Amino acid sequence: MPSNASTGVAAALSCERVPAANPKAAFLAHQKDIDEAIQRVLAGGWYILGEEVRQFENEFARYLDVQHAIGVASGTDALVIALRACGVGPGDIVVTVSHTAVATVCSICGVGAIPLLVDIDPRTYTMDFSLLANAFRNDYSHRIKAIIPVHLYGYPVEMAPIVELARKNHAYVIEDCAQAHGATRSGHKTGSFGDIGAFSFYPTKNLGALGDGGAVVTSDDKLAVNCRLLRQYGWQRRYVSDIHGMNSRLDELQAAILRVKLRFLDEDNHRRRSIASHYADQLAATDITLPQECPGSIHAYHQYVIRCSRRDNLQAFLTDHAVETAILYPVPVHLQDGYRKTVTYAAEGLPVTEAVCREILSLPLYPELTDAQVGRVADLTLTWQEANC
Repeated sequence: MPSNASTGVAAALSCERVPAANPKAAFLAHQKDIDEAIQRVLAGGWYILGEEVRQFENEFARYLDVQHAIGVASGTDALVIALRACGVGPGDIVVTVSHTAVATVCSICGVGAIPLLVDIDPRTYTMDFSLLANAFRNDYSHRIKAIIPVHLYGYPVEMAPIVELARKNHAYVIEDCAQAHGATRSGHKTGSFGDIGAFSFYPTKNLGALGDGGAVVTSDDKLAVNCRLLRQYGWQRRYVSDIHGMNSRLDELQAAILRVKLRFLDEDNHRRRSIASHYADQLAATDITLPQECPGSIHAYHQYVIRCSRRDNLQAFLTDHAVETAILYPVPVHLQDGYRKTVTYAAEGLPVTEAVCREILSLPLYPELTDAQVGRVADLTLTWQEANC
């Protein structure tokens, strides 16, 4: 029989809100080091494209095992700059997926190119390679300038066949790594497979700033030069533009914060994987579809995404019990009013994408979740399953 004190603790836990994401907890976990980094920048008197950005770029490039990292203002800008660095522009076709953050497609439209969307694998929720290959068998294939595979939810796409296909067809491979910091495939980190990669440092990412930020990464010296020109007006000399560039600079404060958090990225990802393992163990006997991992891959678990035919009912149940969840993404890009008329896809449509979007749900997953919170989320999900089987 539990004591009155322990009963009180259990009751308090049962009412405690579990956020779907908690960037404040990530700050508090490293507050001392972050505060020191911020003060160092403020006292230094240089706030844009200074030593902190240079050091972060060097450290992030080493972490990924690429030659260059170029800090920019956001993950969306990273994609735009990557596309422009590869020479993608009006009339070109870029192949990607509809099941992604809208930023992926927004960036393609932003450079005047045409997004060609292919369906996804129902197990991994990432680009279906067979459908990608089909795109290169059509009469417009000569216009395909680039492929953007999206490492969704932290799952690393199988890149080798995509890169080989691109090489045969003289297309660039631009990795969308916004959700896959530290994920690996065959021992190599995302961002190091294609010609160029784009990262976001939005606060909820595995490597998140305390504001916005992003980076373009590559081992191609020419592409790196193009990216550095593009992010600041096309300048090689100050105030003199060699090309038509833009203003997209990672500021010194965010770079200093990211330098701190980069030191803990692998440790934080290990904790994410531990939480994912607990969810998998607890929910294995249910009819809920759980995330998949293939041999040789290390999932970064930016999100823990389950699939459930009664998703809305489960989400409402968890909400009623103070557990927040998320749906990434509720409406595929090709069905959003802003993009219906600007994207194209095969005549058979995107049936897997549309089916997945009706059933996916992200359970809370971030390093600062306590074991008690993780257990509570799993227990509540099991309780709902037992009542609805």
